[in-house]
Amino acid sequence: MALLQIAEPGQSPKPHQRRLAVGIDLGTTNSLVAALRSGITEPLADVDGEVILPSAVRYHADHVEVGRAAREASASDPLNTIVSVKRLMGRGIGDVKQLGVQLPYRFVEGQSQMPFIETVQGAKSPVEISAEILRALRERAEAALGGELVGAVITVPAYFDDAQRQATKDAARLANLNVLRLLNEPTAAAVAYGLDRQAEGVVAIYDLGGGTFDISILRLTKGVFEVLATGGDTALGGDDFDHAVAGWLLAQAGRSEDLDPGAQREVLRIACDAKEALSECESVDIRYGAWQGMLTRTIFNELIDPLVIRSLKACRRALRDSSVELEDVGAVVMVGGSTRVPRVRELVGEMFGRQPMTDIDPDQVVAIGAAIQAETLAGNNRDGEELLLLDVIPLSLGLETMGGLMEKIIPRNTTIPVARAQDFTTYKDGQTAMMIHVLQGERELIADCRSLARFELRGIPPMVAGAAKIRVTFQVDADGLLSVSARETASGVESSIQVKPSYGLTDGEIARMLEDSFDKAGQDKAARALREQLVDAQRLIEAVEGALDADGDRLLSEEERVAIQAQVEALRGLMDSQDGVAIEREVKRLSQITDAFAARRLDSTVKAALAGRRLNDIEE
Repeated sequence: MALLQIAEPGQSPKPHQRRLAVGIDLGTTNSLVAALRSGITEPLADVDGEVILPSAVRYHADHVEVGRAAREASASDPLNTIVSVKRLMGRGIGDVKQLGVQLPYRFVEGQSQMPFIETVQGAKSPVEISAEILRALRERAEAALGGELVGAVITVPAYFDDAQRQATKDAARLANLNVLRLLNEPTAAAVAYGLDRQAEGVVAIYDLGGGTFDISILRLTKGVFEVLATGGDTALGGDDFDHAVAGWLLAQAGRSEDLDPGAQREVLRIACDAKEALSECESVDIRYGAWQGMLTRTIFNELIDPLVIRSLKACRRALRDSSVELEDVGAVVMVGGSTRVPRVRELVGEMFGRQPMTDIDPDQVVAIGAAIQAETLAGNNRDGEELLLLDVIPLSLGLETMGGLMEKIIPRNTTIPVARAQDFTTYKDGQTAMMIHVLQGERELIADCRSLARFELRGIPPMVAGAAKIRVTFQVDADGLLSVSARETASGVESSIQVKPSYGLTDGEIARMLEDSFDKAGQDKAARALREQLVDAQRLIEAVEGALDADGDRLLSEEERVAIQAQVEALRGLMDSQDGVAIEREVKRLSQITDAFAARRLDSTVKAALAGRRLNDIEE
């Protein structure tokens, strides 16, 4: 009888055969794929020896072109060549239109709220376009490694919200890639940096790419990577530097910024070339049409300073959230191609009071860190090396409660994966259903937070208000994706949803949410207190009116009834006001004036229950 070969969970059934897994940095401007080869984790090159794949996709009538050739055609064929598609991932058509002239595409609406770009091959979504980039990286990896991949760790900005993460996973699925994990880009950089140097202590990862900015504060301890806090801006990057230079160039040339798509791409290309040249020299000559002039590094610094300062504000917020002082930060690691700009390094160094680390290639470090994690998740032997990643969620998650209030279930900067539950109850007598409204944000009122999903729990047994117990559970997995369930504990009825919104947060909305939560904390606290008072007042009015209808004629004198009704009307008259003090005062008065009535009702109920029963029967 032949033996059946088995293996430990996650391990290869052939112990000497590696399972092929890669790390992918799916970037706004450039993308890379990396893997472990001959004991070294390194980026994988294409047939021309290039490791960087420009994140550009050009659609022809009969085929698709990805990479350098596509990027070079962006000015001559702007409507069929899509660059910086990462900025469109997980966004709605309304969000994208707010970007205005920055996007020289023909947008069309599909069945979902996702923006589609009209091309020679028809309308293409950002997910489909990203899938072309991922497919090219998968094919490169399989050719270089000589086999089929079991999966990939794909990096995303730490500030990518649920919709943007889900869109990234959908793109991987279209590219026939199994996603082992979505890993935050700063965490991936810390993995590469920390394991390279056996580092310990607090590290700041400053990650400025082509279209996104992340700052993460991590503590590294013997292979444990704990993210203490994260911050950033999903709409800040090197592309914005290019637009700043392009605006200056058009102003110098006396040209309008209202350009056709081809001309817009051309001026952005000139601006990008000038930006890159200024990283090596103090000035650069520029020619645009009939105009020619010089852009100095001093002028360039003035153009980009407001953008870099935006990133530093996010750094200060992250430090505050992590309860880490500036002097406690042992190292600042620069990640992303835009950190090659000298002014960025200069201002970051000034803020942290130390020279940033730039010796690791900022374009490659994220992909290398992702590849290290991919090796672990694929079950390949890492010579006993243990690696534990403790990432966090960037914004609080919660749900709507009575009065339009946001009840936070999982606070921001909570380590993931995580599950949290909280109990709620019904508001009205006989209530048999409850709407669960899932939200994301830091403010107290739902109007100031982002709606993620809604679902309904039906079949709640009819009881008096407050008797039912509904347990709502939030679960965030290791990829940062959210699922929510609600269960009535007595009957066991349950409902759940995996949150898959069709679009993500608008430009700067995450950063704005955090800023607003700090700046308007006092205002939010007062607004929440007012909403809670209004809910209490409405509940009391309904309870008193129900009691009057049921027992008012039987248990109250006419004078008492008139007095209670007058107090009810006095309280009702304040319901549209913003005077929380007056509402609280009238609630107390109504409670006091109805105390005797409530006692009589209770006595009447007890007497009715005991009527016709003997003492011995009760004792038994």
